[in-house]
Amino acid sequence: MNTITDPTIAPAPRQVADLPGPAALPLLGNTLQLRPGRVHRVAEAWAEKYGPLYRVKIRKAPILVVSDTALVQAILRDRPDGFRRPEITAKVVAEMGGVPGVFLAEGAEWRRQRTMVMQAFAPTAIRAYFPLLARVGRRLQKRWLAAAQRREPIALNADLKRYTVDIIAGLAFGEEVNTIEQGDDVIQQHVETIMRGTARRSLMPYPYWRHLRLPADRRLEKSVKAVREAVNGFIAKARARMLAAPEHPPRNMLEAMLVAADKEGSGITHNDVIGNVTTMLLAGEDTTSSALAWLIWLLSRNPDALWRVTEEIRRVAPDADQFSIEQMDALDYLDACAHEAMRLKPPAPFIPLQAMRTTTIGDVHLPAGGHVWCVLRHDSLSEQLLQRAQEFDPLRWLEQGAAKQLTMPFGSGPRLCPGRYLSLLEIKVAMASLLSCMDIESVTGAAHEQMAFVMAPSPLRMRVRTTTARTGSRPDPS
Repeated sequence: MNTITDPTIAPAPRQVADLPGPAALPLLGNTLQLRPGRVHRVAEAWAEKYGPLYRVKIRKAPILVVSDTALVQAILRDRPDGFRRPEITAKVVAEMGGVPGVFLAEGAEWRRQRTMVMQAFAPTAIRAYFPLLARVGRRLQKRWLAAAQRREPIALNADLKRYTVDIIAGLAFGEEVNTIEQGDDVIQQHVETIMRGTARRSLMPYPYWRHLRLPADRRLEKSVKAVREAVNGFIAKARARMLAAPEHPPRNMLEAMLVAADKEGSGITHNDVIGNVTTMLLAGEDTTSSALAWLIWLLSRNPDALWRVTEEIRRVAPDADQFSIEQMDALDYLDACAHEAMRLKPPAPFIPLQAMRTTTIGDVHLPAGGHVWCVLRHDSLSEQLLQRAQEFDPLRWLEQGAAKQLTMPFGSGPRLCPGRYLSLLEIKVAMASLLSCMDIESVTGAAHEQMAFVMAPSPLRMRVRTTTARTGSRPDPS
């Protein structure tokens, strides 16, 4: 038996069904209360009411919910041997015709694929791809400068998704899709349909789509087919480039994965490559664009932090035509702003898992196959654990403090997100492209948290103006 313990909790084991939790309906359990778009907020609210260990029910099955950071980190460190993503998610993806990549792979299969993916995401590889990333940043800057000149509001969420799709298509596949300038965001729309559909089906109490296909299910199937065809096209083009110039080193992540897969004894199959290419497209589009949207929204509401980050960018990286990876690495305050935004508005505030073996979490017995929901954000917003926890204060990331121990924007343990360096680099290039020559006038919209596979804001609109000043004027602290 594997035991994950917390010394502050009594050692006598309890059963999940014995824990406090919200009242459940017969047959349905708490399903009607757990709306997919708000499931993370509901789980956080229940943690306030019922404590760091409580239970919910989906149909008749009790689920352990954990909001204590130390226990959550211990659970995440026990992957992939002790915990996996819920089988229902893998089944939903398989039914949709998807091929699991490293995101859904488990055990030995995950270890095998992880090696291939980490080679593609290594910092040295990312550095080689930086010129393309900077080029996409200049396109975004050009689009927003044109909006400033026309005095038109910017559809922030949509533009940031175009930006991340263009980067992923370029860095991962060597494809210049250029949705920023051409406005052809078909791939982006298909990706969003798949993300929403997978999240919705994973929380459904009954797999109705096996018997009745609603319009939403037909749209989902159409999007899955379109993305699969696009991915096959990316792979075919990459193979053709590699055959034409076999002496050339990999020029993008897809080529790096194909090289790793072609090594004798790698055990990597064509389907493994398809699964991980699809994973990069799905995961890379939404997580970074959501983090960027939240960061811009938070900066617009914290003028002193906005002034500081603007001053740093215009001092360190004032010209988008000359951006370098060394400049991006030197943007320390911007890095702190990004981490503080992800503390308050993490792309993944909630992770469902399934026990691979009998386990004790705190003082709660969880049988093999039992489900546990990890609430990642609860403690990082606690005033008892972090001073001014509800405030946006990037300076806390420039000093040693509790925030670094309480925050897990990229997960924790062996399955820490392999794309974290790329994601932070994308954030820095986008912010430098914006603030090096523009000032944010306003960001409007309700900014409601909407949970699918990641937690994104409801649509935001940004207004900017061009500036000739190097740093602008510091806001009046009064």
